[in-house]
Amino acid sequence: MKFAFAHNNFNVLNLEKSLEFYREALKLEEVRRVEKADFTLVYMADGSTGHRLELTWLKARTEPYNLGENEIHLAFAAEDFTAAYELHKKMGCICYENQAMGIYFIADPDGYWLEIVPAKRQAS
Repeated sequence: MKFAFAHNNFNVLNLEKSLEFYREALKLEEVRRVEKADFTLVYMADGSTGHRLELTWLKARTEPYNLGENEIHLAFAAEDFTAAYELHKKMGCICYENQAMGIYFIADPDGYWLEIVPAKRQAS
C-alpha cells in the first residue's frame, strides 16, 4: 500500500485577503474551486509540484481561528532567497528569522506560519 501527499488545508476568515496574500507572497495560483452554500474550497498550486494548499472559507464564521501555539507550518523553497526576503520584508509579513539557520518565517492573514528556505537547502 502506498500513499502520496494530496494537499494541506488552512481554514481562512477572509478568502479574498488570503488569496491575495498567497498570490503575492508565494506566487501560488488558484487551480480549483468548490463553491457550496456554506463554504468555499480554493486549491492553490505552485506550478512546479503536485502539492496543493486548500484554503477553506466557512462563510458563516466571524471569529478568528485559534491556532494554539502555532507549532505547525508549511515550508517553501525560494529559488532567489534574497529577493523573496526583500518581498516579504516589504509586505511586512516576516514574523520570525533564524539567521544562524539561514531561514525565516512569514505569517499569512490568519496567522499561519510559512517557512522560507533557500532552494539549495531544500531537503530531498
